Amino acid sequence: MTYNQENHHRRSLRLKEYDYRQAGAYFVNIVLQDRLCLFGEVIGTEIQLNEAGKMAGRIWKALSNRFPTIAIDTFVVMPNHLHGIIIINQHRDHKSTVGASLVDALPALGDVIGAYKSLTTVEYTRGVKMMKWKPFHRRLWQRNYYEHIIRNDDSLNHIRQYIIDNPGQWAFDKENPLATKAKT
Repeated sequence: MTYNQENHHRRSLRLKEYDYRQAGAYFVNIVLQDRLCLFGEVIGTEIQLNEAGKMAGRIWKALSNRFPTIAIDTFVVMPNHLHGIIIINQHRDHKSTVGASLVDALPALGDVIGAYKSLTTVEYTRGVKMMKWKPFHRRLWQRNYYEHIIRNDDSLNHIRQYIIDNPGQWAFDKENPLATKAKT
């Protein structure tokens, strides 16, 4: 069988010519592979995270330690995805105690998401082995992620509210495997 480059080309979801290291606010959505609900469940309008979901939230919050030029804004860990706002700042918010490092440069949004996926995959794999968390097939996260450049305060506030309200919309969420099955 020969490799056909046209059939294996993956379309990028990123804006061409946009510098994703640019200071600004970004809304991101990342989804677990096969939309497996590994992080908990929604009961009523509240998300009830299991230990894996708590781990996912803890690592998300800690991204600003790894990348000192970013800030983590509003986010929610859902049963099989995460919605969050990442703010890339022009300058570091705090001084490093060990001198200059490579993370002092502004990271690209993809660097931050890639680090998050890697860190959570390692921790989740450890949880599968040591705490009998539900296993996943091949990879924990879908290859890509959705992002939206937040361009003004009105949009920022609207997206924050969307994130806060997201657990209450789970029954209608396109990422909810049960909601999808109910439509077909």
